[in-house]
Amino acid sequence: MKSAGASLLYAWAALLPAAACAQPDAVVFATNWKAQAAHGGFYQALADGTYARYGLNVTIRQGGPQVNNRPLLPAGRIDFLMTGNLLHAFDNQKNGVPTVEVAAIFQKDPQALIAHPGQGYERFELLKDAPVVFVAKDAQFTWWQWLTVTQGFRDEQLRPYNFNLGPFLANPRALQQGYSIAEPIYVRRQGGFDPVVHLLADHGFDTYSTLIEARAETVRNRPDLVQRFVDASILGWNSYLYGDRRAAHAAMLRDNPEIGEQELEASVALMRSQGIVDSSEALTLGIGTMNIERIRHFFRSMVAAGLYSGGEIDPARVATVQFVNKGVGLDLKRRLTRR
Repeated sequence: MKSAGASLLYAWAALLPAAACAQPDAVVFATNWKAQAAHGGFYQALADGTYARYGLNVTIRQGGPQVNNRPLLPAGRIDFLMTGNLLHAFDNQKNGVPTVEVAAIFQKDPQALIAHPGQGYERFELLKDAPVVFVAKDAQFTWWQWLTVTQGFRDEQLRPYNFNLGPFLANPRALQQGYSIAEPIYVRRQGGFDPVVHLLADHGFDTYSTLIEARAETVRNRPDLVQRFVDASILGWNSYLYGDRRAAHAAMLRDNPEIGEQELEASVALMRSQGIVDSSEALTLGIGTMNIERIRHFFRSMVAAGLYSGGEIDPARVATVQFVNKGVGLDLKRRLTRR
């Protein structure tokens, strides 16, 4: 006769994915920058054991200013990659790199233009009249080009942004690019004020962001592995946004001691208030959702901006929705938000 404790153990095991009872699959997941709140759900799934319960032994390999993890995925040295936005996916298809997006954690790209308050920049349509806009070199060939074509910005406004807030803080009439869940925190800390923040996503730059990218052969040959990694990551993001995230923050602080608990919590608050992760279709289909028609729309807007020619990319091949849009994590979110 089984003891009560044994019965509970057997019942818990029955709820887990079948793969969790077998030898765990080793998975290397690489991010595109040093550990930060924008990676929080992945660290949460690792720290709280969700990946392990899904039969995965996950190693997170962080990126950084001197680390480029992107070539490691097609080379087979990592299994999944966190990419910035759909432009990377379009570039891969254009260049014949056999990768595919399997989930989109951020429904809104946090890319933003920030301004000093009280300078007449509270309305987005007035930003095109700013005398100076600090923009990094890589952005000048992507979303800045989109701004010039669709929003009336001019190259004469451009000044190089070298990830130093000093020039922006010293010039109240200047604008600066920023990550909406990071730079406002730094401006408050260094400048003592809350900047005006305009998300490009709220004005037509409707790319998904913080995507999970896999090799096409992995999607084709090991769909169960992909599904388990996506599902566990989605659950991790629900727990991170709405539950106890202390263990995830401890893990991120070990990987990146340059950040702090206060900064991480402030960033989570901004993610939630701006609807970066959990908004739009994610509210009913679950975090990670993707819509192929939205990908097509974004590609057409990038063609109109001159970044691509119309026939060189098939947006339907950039991503697959077979692993998302299933409502994973909605029950967990309801339980966590009822507390």
